Amino acid sequence: MFNIGEIHLGFRLSNKDGDERADKDKLTSDYGSIIRESALLTTFSAFLFGFLLNISITSSGGFDLLDKITILVALLSITISISLFIMPVIYHHLGYPYLDFKKFKARSHRFTLFGLIPAMITLFLGLELAMTSLAQNHPVALSLSTIPFVLIYVFYRLRK
Repeated sequence: MFNIGEIHLGFRLSNKDGDERADKDKLTSDYGSIIRESALLTTFSAFLFGFLLNISITSSGGFDLLDKITILVALLSITISISLFIMPVIYHHLGYPYLDFKKFKARSHRFTLFGLIPAMITLFLGLELAMTSLAQNHPVALSLSTIPFVLIYVFYRLRK
């Protein structure tokens, strides 16, 4: 006697429905990982946007013109980053169900990579703004703010 798709000896008969179900389950987890990654990056960027917006509203009276421009560029940059990070979710809802998962994955990856660029710019500008308030010197603050990003680049190149 055997149950559907199985023999008592433990051998599994191939059945088309089971294989399709396994493929569908794998696709669901792949979609989920992309959407979770997007949600994490969006949350991080939204917190950063909130901090920058709070700083721009409450502390802008003590800023000079260069600091105000820096905070404005940082706010615009993180807004672009958030918009790019939420694009995989929007793309998921507009294009579901997909016929080509590789296309969805490639586009989502592209949105994320393009969103990382303005996020890094925002991190740099926020660090530069903090260093300027401590050092009271823009050139010194710029050079000190580059140190973490140079270290990231060096460690990235040495990863192999």
